Amino acid sequence: MGQRILVGTRKGLLEFAPGHAGQWTLAAQHFLGTQVSSVLVDGRFWVAALADGHFGPKMHISDNAGESWREAACPAFPALDDEKPTVEQVWCMAGVRERLWAGCIPAGLFRSDDGGGSWQLVRSLWDQPSRKKWFGGGYDQAGIHSILVDPRDADKVVLGISCGGVWRSDDAGESWSSRSAGLWAAYMPPESKEDPDIQDPHRLAQCLAAPDAFWCQHHNGQFRSRDNLDSWQEIWPAAPWSNFGFAVAAHPKDPLTAWFVPAASDERRIPLEGDFYVLRTRDGGASYQRLAVGLPTAPSFHLVYRHGLVVDDAGQTLAMGSTTGSLWASTDAGDSWQRISAELPPIHCVVFAG
Repeated sequence: MGQRILVGTRKGLLEFAPGHAGQWTLAAQHFLGTQVSSVLVDGRFWVAALADGHFGPKMHISDNAGESWREAACPAFPALDDEKPTVEQVWCMAGVRERLWAGCIPAGLFRSDDGGGSWQLVRSLWDQPSRKKWFGGGYDQAGIHSILVDPRDADKVVLGISCGGVWRSDDAGESWSSRSAGLWAAYMPPESKEDPDIQDPHRLAQCLAAPDAFWCQHHNGQFRSRDNLDSWQEIWPAAPWSNFGFAVAAHPKDPLTAWFVPAASDERRIPLEGDFYVLRTRDGGASYQRLAVGLPTAPSFHLVYRHGLVVDDAGQTLAMGSTTGSLWASTDAGDSWQRISAELPPIHCVVFAG
């Protein structure tokens, strides 16, 4: 079958397969008309999180790479003494069939130890005293958008929360520690800008071959950690390039390489001055290359969400989808891009499969 691109959109899950002469074709469609907020792939085991406008969040599982699907349990908050939260959306998922994680809006973390058959709220995170300070970024409530499982030890899990900072557990969620030292928030008063509990990391990424290396696209800048999240260092692309954006992808083998998709300030959510491009660093943020071959020229209105940029296991092929329904692929690490389609619904997430 070859490597496919799974695209979660406002109107369903789409599969694109590589064809002849570098062309991509639409190979399958699933859940047409329903928003797909997150997709997890573990071999032929696929999980799709839906955000049904009528019936709320739903979870579907395929054991045969999308040939058939079955509805499964969906994360839901248990009865709590002083709150009655409701899962609005499953924003991200991670893990393997034996242990799955789901991050939601509001910022509840759920764990499944039976392949999605049931889900349990991770109370150790929900009961953090600092949660009272968390607040919504693009949504009304705080949400978990990034879950990174350490390839060396599946008990080590890192979360990105908007707006609640970066958190790490070394014991499979039994306890948590804040890992936001070095991040700062331009939207807060000077005396509060380094408060770890109000940081807005838009997206986190980790180098799989060097797992102590992390990247962060923050609300007001790009950051890098080289010491397993003991600290973050801000990295600045040279003007006139923007340091605002949502997506970041880490090279799976090279801890010095990452890709970002900048945009204008958050109230606009369009490319800065209509200039749509990808930034790549190959030296840990000391310098950047502007990658735009094959991308639309200005004026352009494409925005790439947090989960709209992905790189394959070789670090060579990337896929990128926009809120205006365009999907691109690059087979040369971003040096050039091919538009697969410009006729899709708004894209929420892209994932490689196969």
